[in-house]
Amino acid sequence: MTARARKDGAVTTDRRAEGRGRTARAADAVEQVSDTRALDVAARLGFAALAVVHILIGVIALRLAFGGNGEAEPTGALEEVAEGPLGTPIMWICAVGCAGLALWQLSEATLRARHLPTGERIGKHISSGALVVIYGSMAGTFARFGLGDGPDSSESTVDFTRSLLSSGPGVVLVFVAAAVVLGIGAHFVVKGIRRGFRPELRTFEDTTRGRLIDLLGVVGHVAKGLALLLVGGLFVIAGLNRDPQESTGLDGSLKALQYHPFGVHVLTVIAIGLVCYGVFAIIRSVFGRM
Repeated sequence: MTARARKDGAVTTDRRAEGRGRTARAADAVEQVSDTRALDVAARLGFAALAVVHILIGVIALRLAFGGNGEAEPTGALEEVAEGPLGTPIMWICAVGCAGLALWQLSEATLRARHLPTGERIGKHISSGALVVIYGSMAGTFARFGLGDGPDSSESTVDFTRSLLSSGPGVVLVFVAAAVVLGIGAHFVVKGIRRGFRPELRTFEDTTRGRLIDLLGVVGHVAKGLALLLVGGLFVIAGLNRDPQESTGLDGSLKALQYHPFGVHVLTVIAIGLVCYGVFAIIRSVFGRM
């Protein structure tokens, strides 16, 4: 290699290092801007909004277990709130909260994840990235109710499955959707059993209050995971039968339990667990690490 080639190579390397340095400084600046009080408050408000949704879904599921009626899914729960006297402003407040929560998760998946080791960083990209989509869609759902155009999630799930089946690799896409939902459900179950939610709280004392929070976290996460596993199972059935009507979302999966042996007991356990998850989410909104 000539001296000129070595010099050019060194210059190129220096420019690349300088470019990476500028990128890192820009990312640090954006991360500092994202770490604001306003985003923190909005994210905590988002956790509180999700808490209310889960508690309402749990209450509706309990109603179903004891012979009542209702739609045990997010839009069914939101519809009951939206029809109240303060329904519209509550919907918009919750929409802002969920949007803030989605932005916070986006910063977790990108800006803050870059400080983690490679394995943990990839896991954070996947987990927080999925939550960005979930919380963002919830913000959109709240906004639609605020505009008086609340969707039916069971029908939306059927329409979504139908659109996948009507595409070229339709069945494969349905199975991919099933795998995603089943994976998230399994994640919640494992997180609950292993108490992976503990680092999310600022303090975790070995007191009666701490043990109660621990119990709420375990029961709530496992119940939420089981509910998602049921939803994922319906996606699998829809793919196997090539019938979008089989994929009826959370409401359909919980109502289907009523017609199985011991199904009402399972439905009752999941309902109580969803209420526990909602209460834990309220605690998370107040005492959580952000």
